[in-house]
Order: sequence, then structure tokens, then C-alpha cells
Amino acid sequence: MDASHFVHSPFLGYLWSQTRIYIRAPSGRKRHNVLGAFNASSHELITVKNDAYVNAITVIELIKDVHSQYEGQKITLVMDNARYQRCKAVMEYARENDVELLFLPSYSPNLHLIERLWKFVKKNA
Repeated sequence: MDASHFVHSPFLGYLWSQTRIYIRAPSGRKRHNVLGAFNASSHELITVKNDAYVNAITVIELIKDVHSQYEGQKITLVMDNARYQRCKAVMEYARENDVELLFLPSYSPNLHLIERLWKFVKKNA
């Protein structure tokens, strides 16, 4: 489980031109946040989306969705060490609903399967 933040603005990877070219872009910095849980076995993705912030309430909402999808099964959510994932409210909700939270070491995105999915989506979007 992890979040990805998509920004509504152009990103130029490589651009070369003999003359200056202006590219019109929307003003501001509008973000679309997606908190997702990826099932490594079935390759299913469960998401919670918003355009505000990802916080403990968003994480609890996703845990509810995962719990209802896999009712009666043992659930282990692999998470990074984001503050909103390790907070008391999330830990208590997971414990009450028999959901195991497995936290990865800090700065180890290569161990997090959903990070590969977010990289693929951002590259192809």
C-alpha cells in the first residue's frame, strides 16, 4: 500500500529547438492523489482517490475497502514509513479489524511492489 501524487502540469523530459517555443500550461499546481493497495497474487488494485491530502483518514478508508474485499482472509498490508501510515488511529483500526501492518525499512522503494506500478503509470500517462 502506498500513495502516488499526480500533478496536472506538463513535464518535459528532453526538448531541443533552434528557436524558443512557449508551451502553454495550466496555472497552479493541481494534484490528484491516489492511495492504492496492490495484491501481489491476483494483481488487483484497490484505490482511494482525492484532490486534497493523503492522511490517516484516507489510509483507514483504504483499509476498510481492502478488508471488505477480502473478508474472512488473513490480510497483511506492506507499507512504507510515512507518518500518516504509522499513526495511532491507523494502527488501532488495523488491530481492531485483524489487519496486519508490515512496515518496510526507510528509503527502500525497491522493496515496495506498488512503487513499480506507480512508476509505470507515471511513465505512460
